[in-house]
Amino acid sequence: MTTVRDIFSSTKSSTFITSGSFGEGLEMRGSDIDIMQVDKSIKVNEDEQHDFDPSITCLSMETDDVKPGFTQLKLDYSRSQYIVELCEEHNGKHYFSSALWKGNMLMYKGDTIHGPCISDKGGLLDNAFSLHCKTWISSAVNWITRSSSSWPSHNVTQSIIKHGVLFVPIGVHGSPKEDLEWRVSFSVAEKLLINTFTHTQLICYALLKIILKDVIENDSECKDLLCSYFLKTIIFWISEELPSSLWKPGNLIPCFMRCFSRLVYCVKHSVCLHYFIPENNMFENKIEGRARDVILDKLNTLHSYGWRCILFTDQISNFDVSMWNFPFEPSTLYINDVNKIVQSRNLHFANCFLETYSELDIVNKGLLHNIWCHHVSLKQLYAYYISHRCRRLAQRLPLDGSIINNKNQYKQYKSCLSTLLMNLYHDAVSGWLMIASLFYKTKQYSKALHIIRYSISKCTSDKLFYGLTLSDIHYQSFKLLPFNKKSVVYLLKILFVDLTRFHVNSPLTPYEIVIEGWNQPYFFPSTAYAFCLSALCHNHLNNVKHCQDSIHDLKLVIEEQYLMSDWGYKAEAYTLLGIALQLFGDKESARQAFLQSFTISPDESHNSAARRLL
Repeated sequence: MTTVRDIFSSTKSSTFITSGSFGEGLEMRGSDIDIMQVDKSIKVNEDEQHDFDPSITCLSMETDDVKPGFTQLKLDYSRSQYIVELCEEHNGKHYFSSALWKGNMLMYKGDTIHGPCISDKGGLLDNAFSLHCKTWISSAVNWITRSSSSWPSHNVTQSIIKHGVLFVPIGVHGSPKEDLEWRVSFSVAEKLLINTFTHTQLICYALLKIILKDVIENDSECKDLLCSYFLKTIIFWISEELPSSLWKPGNLIPCFMRCFSRLVYCVKHSVCLHYFIPENNMFENKIEGRARDVILDKLNTLHSYGWRCILFTDQISNFDVSMWNFPFEPSTLYINDVNKIVQSRNLHFANCFLETYSELDIVNKGLLHNIWCHHVSLKQLYAYYISHRCRRLAQRLPLDGSIINNKNQYKQYKSCLSTLLMNLYHDAVSGWLMIASLFYKTKQYSKALHIIRYSISKCTSDKLFYGLTLSDIHYQSFKLLPFNKKSVVYLLKILFVDLTRFHVNSPLTPYEIVIEGWNQPYFFPSTAYAFCLSALCHNHLNNVKHCQDSIHDLKLVIEEQYLMSDWGYKAEAYTLLGIALQLFGDKESARQAFLQSFTISPDESHNSAARRLL
């Protein structure tokens, strides 16, 4: 899912790569979303030899007097005044500044610089604005022939070399040239390596990460001394040393203890060599002196318990085995996949992030992938994300409410409608509500109500939504043979209820919802939006009784929190209630609804209820 979403996110100007634990398929508790955004208008070469392209900025690496694994980037050619202003001159040469590059990427209020990344206000997204070198660099060339084992395979090695390397904007801490230095990143290579892991390798990696997060970092003296990247590096080295045949379930405990013992050894001797560039000791000037003694004492204590050290982590000690049947029923892993998807905050916000970019060629590219893909599950996945993108694309098309009397406007309407019909394939409800919104904005209120009633009929108690804790009803349903023969993506299409989302300046947003000067998207629980839109339609048709009934149903949906998670969207449901009440003339009740919304989510920059109270 992550790989396909990255393909859809990438545009003519940028490539997006989901990295970190989430990108590796290991969503850990408390982890955020790490995105590498690679600027295609800037090309890095190891030397000054470039294929001339006036539209491309050309940089070359300079590694003299720079720590291994880092480089300075010298400007060779650029027609962009913007790029030139981000350079600093030294000894007659211009160097691209990593500090200025990062500082210029602070685009939103609340954004902060976090290492090489820009972190959003909520701390959910780390975005590393990166550069790319298409060729493999000489400082890592020994890696290609170093391994004498079967891991990684020749094909994987060649694929890694083909992808080249990336550069992220951060220098060596304390270096006199820190602001001009860039770190060489092998993020793509590391994802490809982890994709080759056996399940046993993956479990060893996950257990080390859990011990780090739950036990080691809970000690204030040990916090921030170690990081997941060190653990990943250790797993890579051991994977290269051991025959692949040893990484099997029966050897899980000795494999895990070997990894843990290597971690203790690395800390004891203050040595953790970078996997691709061994000349870079990542523990240098970090795991030394008092810091080394503190973390070593902690690790030795844990190591003395053998594999049972994992029981000190609450994720393992409190692991709920009641949902697992031994031996496994055929439906167990399928249900677990569904549960991970609906409980994943990162997946939810990654999909939201996907929709901030919407070029028509991306949808066409997705259609081509779908046509030429021979794997049925991947074809369904491409269709799923094409549907996501069409929701955004439909909201970029011009639309006028008077469609009947103007031929061009009617064409716009038909184009919008056909795009929205492609938006029906990623969930069971929200796509239909977007079509109802189109009918509403074009004053076809009876048609809108017909679609709304159909949407509401699909909002049954067996449906899925983000933040849901699966009930017995869900477990019993998923055990049915017809479900087990379908992909999880297919299940999302028929059972999932997504949010109804309107982007900034969307022509599909009902007039009554739009607030002047508001530059944020609207995210509404679909059940709440359905009854609010129903009330708006009945109001235009002067159906007073039906309008009252819709408002009453909206109140019930909010009170029961029906198909609505605790992830902050209940506030938006109260905002919808306030809008409907205000329209109906009950200003005091509307005010109370807006106050309730603001109480739940008091962030004025993201909750429009505050402005509606003025």
